[in-house]
Amino acid sequence: MRVASIHIYPVKSCHRVDTDRVVVQPWGLAGDRRFMVVDTDGARVTQREAPALTGVVPSPLPDGGVKLSARDLPDLEVPPPVAPPVPVSVGGSTFPATPAGDEADAWFTKVLGRPVRLVWLDDPTRRRVNPAYGRPFDVVTFADAHPLLVTNAASLDMLNRWLREAGSPEGPLPMDRFRPSVVVSGAPPWAEDGWLGRRLRVGAVTFRVAKPCGRCVVTTTDQETGRRGTEPLRTLARHRSIDGRLVFGVLLNPDPPYGEIAVGDPVTVVPAG
Repeated sequence: MRVASIHIYPVKSCHRVDTDRVVVQPWGLAGDRRFMVVDTDGARVTQREAPALTGVVPSPLPDGGVKLSARDLPDLEVPPPVAPPVPVSVGGSTFPATPAGDEADAWFTKVLGRPVRLVWLDDPTRRRVNPAYGRPFDVVTFADAHPLLVTNAASLDMLNRWLREAGSPEGPLPMDRFRPSVVVSGAPPWAEDGWLGRRLRVGAVTFRVAKPCGRCVVTTTDQETGRRGTEPLRTLARHRSIDGRLVFGVLLNPDPPYGEIAVGDPVTVVPAG
């Protein structure tokens, strides 16, 4: 097995950034999901309720900030903000984050057509992973649950085969529907089911496989246009319903020592210990 592609999402739920190599940090891939859009109450705003976020293309800046681009709006550079923190909530947990400022808020408000704010996670060690699926030192940024999501290219091939056999007009689907951190090639379809409770070594960095990733309506959203369909959830419900969840991919926590991973790196499964 090898790394086929690597992706980060500088602003949660916005367009991906493809990269050939990236540094793994305790909280995930460098530059991944440090910014997030929230509503006026501080709750996350994602593609679940705002598919227009697919049209926002973020580019990481050297200082840790982000450049925002969207059709019909001028580009906006947002440096790492310095301001009193405000409470925000993700996945049932509430913690402080730094407001990005009025200009960024107004920019995203125009994108979504309703009042929202942009926030930055100044301290990425602030939010802990669910202790049922991690260790005391496991932390995560604005990702829903865990620092990384790994998907298997052969599993997508099988999913698209099922779509084709069912005569679905929505296939074939690209991997970006699943918004992975790392895509692995060279494994059999659904090999990731056997990785649970074990470790995955990517290059020189080791990760613990925490749990399968249950999928939501975001996977039905075209990541280039924001249009919604019914797939892959309809097909996953027929073939990949496990413990009440529609499963595709696995969620990972990184182990120290941390380092860099790159496209082409070997991927091996090692026993947990």
